[in-house]
Amino acid sequence: MTATTAQEIDSAIAALRLGEIEWSRTPLRGRRELLEQIHTATAECAREWVETAAAIKGLDADSPLLGEEWVSGPYSLLTGAAALAESLAALEGGGSPVDGYRMREAPGNRTAVDVFPASGFDRLLLNGFSAQVWSKPGVDAATVRARAGLGQRTPERTDGIAVVLGAGNIFSIAPLDVLYQLYADNRVVVLKLNPITDPLLPVFEKIFAPAIARGFVRIVTGGADIGTALVHHPDVESVHMTGSALTHDAIVFGAGADGARRKAARKPLLDKPITSELGGVSPSIVVPGRWSRADLRFQAEHLATQRLHNNGYNCVAAQVAVISGDWPQKQQFLDELRAAMNRAPARTAYYPGSAQRVAAARAEYPEAQKLGAHGERTLVTGLAPIKSEPALHTEYFAPVLGVIEIPGAAAEFLAEAVRVCNDEFEGTLGANIIAHPRTMKSLGADFDTAVATLRYGTVAINAWTGLGYLTARASWGAFPGHSIHDVQSGIGVVHNALLIADPERTVVRGPFRPSPRSVLRGEFTLSPKPPWFVTNRTGATTLRRLTDFARNPRVSALPGIFASALRG
Repeated sequence: MTATTAQEIDSAIAALRLGEIEWSRTPLRGRRELLEQIHTATAECAREWVETAAAIKGLDADSPLLGEEWVSGPYSLLTGAAALAESLAALEGGGSPVDGYRMREAPGNRTAVDVFPASGFDRLLLNGFSAQVWSKPGVDAATVRARAGLGQRTPERTDGIAVVLGAGNIFSIAPLDVLYQLYADNRVVVLKLNPITDPLLPVFEKIFAPAIARGFVRIVTGGADIGTALVHHPDVESVHMTGSALTHDAIVFGAGADGARRKAARKPLLDKPITSELGGVSPSIVVPGRWSRADLRFQAEHLATQRLHNNGYNCVAAQVAVISGDWPQKQQFLDELRAAMNRAPARTAYYPGSAQRVAAARAEYPEAQKLGAHGERTLVTGLAPIKSEPALHTEYFAPVLGVIEIPGAAAEFLAEAVRVCNDEFEGTLGANIIAHPRTMKSLGADFDTAVATLRYGTVAINAWTGLGYLTARASWGAFPGHSIHDVQSGIGVVHNALLIADPERTVVRGPFRPSPRSVLRGEFTLSPKPPWFVTNRTGATTLRRLTDFARNPRVSALPGIFASALRG
């Protein structure tokens, strides 16, 4: 595959300049129809997309882990395009995208929008799961409604050309970021693929063919030199990137010692706005309680999934579990966690630098345990809850999981765990809380306070924050307030298909137990073991069928999805 040249960059930018004029003249109906065309093309390319992704990641054709590629690939783009199309239809009709969605008060004088479930199908397919988008403090429901729509409230006022620097880990990130620039920010877009994803170029060109034909989108390949040329091109107005804080700083300030000096002097090289979705060290807080043996096993698999999904190559992968040192079941839980990490299927370390990052973690923590069939996974216990602890400020982006112990029973433990996560961890992208329903009930307002106090862009309760990524109408990004000088997990949000202005966070909730145990123990939720669990035996089949359902939602498809899910 030939990399893009400087001449091709100029040609792409020139085409987008003309395309911006066409975009400004495209009414809401035409923009909605474009989304519908992209939806159709995504469905047509779904199998090719997954097969290409499997080849990149070294997954066998019969691996249950292929489910990860179905759900974090074409499924995410299908649901994102469909949800955006519904928002544009609401605006076409003179309404707001949030019309019909319940809004309620959230702690701290915030407004919460119930964004999931959004339909009866959602309630059936992910029964017991929910998601809310919270406003910033002081924003009332009327303001949320009035401002929802972002750039599509004034579609004729376009905002230039944006460069999107695509990610190399989750393959729907780049196309979803393109849609967000087009619709939320009302910009035409040049997407520079991460070299890992270059084999997907033909797929993405087919998916975005209607937008490419009209000059709204261009897709290019190449290395860092191409990315640099794009972001500094005089006709480019803004930049969006996904990656690490180190990559962000190299783009904004330059690389090496010169870049470090510019950052210290607060003199960026980049003279245009940049938004970003970056990583960090994501925590999972395990609140002590009285759990059954089945609860211990299930939640250990849950935590293992939070770390080992995509082999740990996720910006929001849980890197450190925070547990109570006084929990009587602590050792049982850790034993189940080791067993779950051992049971998870072996996989290829496809992401560049993975082996070196694992080796660095083991050199830092020589007492770490090697887990997995080939000792490819690492568990580090006994971490200190202080900022100087390397595992709290180094994003390993690999199958490395640490454990911190904090003293106390549920109430005092949770309050201190939240403080530690806020003050000592690097990054603010996502935090998980695992807690028994009985414990949450006993904590009452203290539990709600803990959720509101966590400074993270997505907070998941008895669910993984990755579900927030998969929920099209949820916002996705760091907790607001970062700047280019201390970027942490990034600036701005993506996804957010209701086009809610300046959301603060997404809060996701799930059932503590899978069905049928949930029903027998009084939770009354019907979801079995989630198909995204790395230990789910039928994940590939279930999530392939769910992707087909996203192509064409229909009652007749439900029995097949349920049957596969129950066998997981």
